[in-house]
Amino acid sequence: MHKVLFEAETQRRRFSHVRQTWWKINDDFCVVINLQNSQWNSKELLSFCSNIGVGLTENLKDPSRKKATYFDIVTNLREEAYLSDDRKKHRFRPESGLGYTLTTHTNLADFISELSIDFESDILPKLGSLRTIQDCLDFYRQFDIWGKQLQNQVDRLKLKQDVN
Repeated sequence: MHKVLFEAETQRRRFSHVRQTWWKINDDFCVVINLQNSQWNSKELLSFCSNIGVGLTENLKDPSRKKATYFDIVTNLREEAYLSDDRKKHRFRPESGLGYTLTTHTNLADFISELSIDFESDILPKLGSLRTIQDCLDFYRQFDIWGKQLQNQVDRLKLKQDVN
């Protein structure tokens, strides 16, 4: 069900997708969103999170460079990293660390509304603002290890290109 919610908005923003992964390839980098269900899901409780980040197009596992997967993400962060402070916790994003949570008592219309706000107002616009590698480096610098990892990959790619 949560997968269907992403279809229209990500399609409008020109993302491709397979199963629970959406990606958009730009010239030098790609943006990847991967939905991850909790291993503890049951009939009474469903929780999921999003693994979101960028990868370098040159380093994609797909030899044709047309498809990106979770394994191509260099800056692997959960959705909370892209949410404004007032959206990080709400009734469907409890402090449990499980991302989004639904129960058998969840009002689906309310849930869809809250999830839409998070993705359409915060997450996708932030990802859309990443137009260049420099934009990516600037944004991910605030996430110490991920910013450094991205910088290292960019530096290695520059060295490789300088040698050739």
